[in-house]
Amino acid sequence: MDVFIKAFSPNEPGFLYMYVIAFVGAFAIAIAIERAYYIVVRSNINADKFMAEIRKLVKAGEYKKAVALCDSAGSKALPQVVVTGLRVVADSDTTDFRTIQNSVDEGTLEILPKLQARTNFLPLLANVATLLGLMGTIWGLILAFRSVSVPGIDATQKANMLAAGIYTAMNTTLLGLAVAVPTILIYAFIHNKTAKIIDEIDEHTVKLINLLTGNR
Repeated sequence: MDVFIKAFSPNEPGFLYMYVIAFVGAFAIAIAIERAYYIVVRSNINADKFMAEIRKLVKAGEYKKAVALCDSAGSKALPQVVVTGLRVVADSDTTDFRTIQNSVDEGTLEILPKLQARTNFLPLLANVATLLGLMGTIWGLILAFRSVSVPGIDATQKANMLAAGIYTAMNTTLLGLAVAVPTILIYAFIHNKTAKIIDEIDEHTVKLINLLTGNR
């Protein structure tokens, strides 16, 4: 570990690549934490349990209580969409399919960009980290091969220069992959969670609209 940390020293030939890759990694971590918190904590809800309560209230004609239940869920994604359809019925007692559908579609279009925002930066940053690691590898190999052709130095000095070039190449490769692999895994987790929430919104809003309009 000490040898790896030493690669960040300004005296090392590949230190610039190390710092740039580390910066990309820090940026990826910041996005991953923000997105994971927003998706898993702020937006996610037990959809089946929540919608079971909503359906009970709707069947009983308690539309205002259903709206209040959605409002009490705060920033959860599904309740924010469901409440748009419920408000139409609660405020005007209308059961017109098109009116309710348009209201739900509007709510869905408002919430989807919030769910998907910045997530696609993660695979981009993973690719950038990999490519920067590759650039550092090539730079290290250039230094290693150049040491062989340097005139006027003894074999020991050439061996040291060769080792330094290979050292640079391996460290940048390792750091690039160390940033890229976890970032891709985190992206897959967040993407799947987001897709699950969107699927739940699609499924339960259709069922709710059918229930509100009597087309079960």
